[in-house]
Amino acid sequence: MAGVAADPVEIPGDAVTEADTADDTADGAAEAADEAERVPVTVVAGHGRHRQIVRLLRLPRRRPAIYLAAALVGAVGVGSFSIGDRVAQAGGPGAVSHSVSVAEELGIGDQDLPAAAEAATLRSDAAMLGEVTASRNAREAEEAAAAQAQADADRVVLEAAATAAAEAARPRTVLPVAGARLTSTFGSRWGTLHAGIDLAAPMLTPEYAAADGVVLEAGPASGYGNVVYIQHENGDVTVYGHMEEVLVQPGQVVRAGDTVALLGNRGQSTGPHLHFEVHVGGLGGEKIDPIPWLRDRGVAI
Repeated sequence: MAGVAADPVEIPGDAVTEADTADDTADGAAEAADEAERVPVTVVAGHGRHRQIVRLLRLPRRRPAIYLAAALVGAVGVGSFSIGDRVAQAGGPGAVSHSVSVAEELGIGDQDLPAAAEAATLRSDAAMLGEVTASRNAREAEEAAAAQAQADADRVVLEAAATAAAEAARPRTVLPVAGARLTSTFGSRWGTLHAGIDLAAPMLTPEYAAADGVVLEAGPASGYGNVVYIQHENGDVTVYGHMEEVLVQPGQVVRAGDTVALLGNRGQSTGPHLHFEVHVGGLGGEKIDPIPWLRDRGVAI
């Protein structure tokens, strides 16, 4: 590296030891060797010729490079020189001036390196914290989704279990009118076949489907006033007559115990009651006594 100066650079006296220090005593030389190293520094000045001043600097052993750089920067600063000035003098009016900093050449700038390092560390810590937070949030979201899915699955299982339990407990056959009184049985009556049984109860008492099935017909009918026909799984058909109001429609699926009508006194009737029949195998099948049919299915009158 070269510098340009008009005059020799003077090195401060407390940092310089003249060449004649070589004659010092051995004890002084040993002590000086322990405290510092002597480093020759060359400063070149002028254009087309060289002037050299050599001084020996006392530099601490631990950081010789920094002190050497400081000495060079100080020497160049005192000389206040510029390569641009020399280029301008050598090249004429068209030359471009460009100042050169020895500190920059040595990599020593004005930036506070500890502060910059601390700032970099803070940025690194912030980035790492952000990554940890994002990872934790993602993990918590996954755990919440898994917990919700498990809760939904548990609820479905519980609902299915409750439905199965209710289905298992549900009766397959019921008495068509709860608490009714048997007033007429199956058989000959007044010279004709009474093809069912009569169950007396107060007006508008609910009438129930005796078993699971599908409504075949529902509505007005001669002699019955109103009538409902329900076909069951085995093909048998149960008949409900004289009701005040019909609550089902043809094609409707019913289960044992569903309300199909309200008890009445319509048609050929002498009082509020349900006329109940059983036709084996279909609507036009044989008419049988409903009492044994119900008893065989666990219902007693």
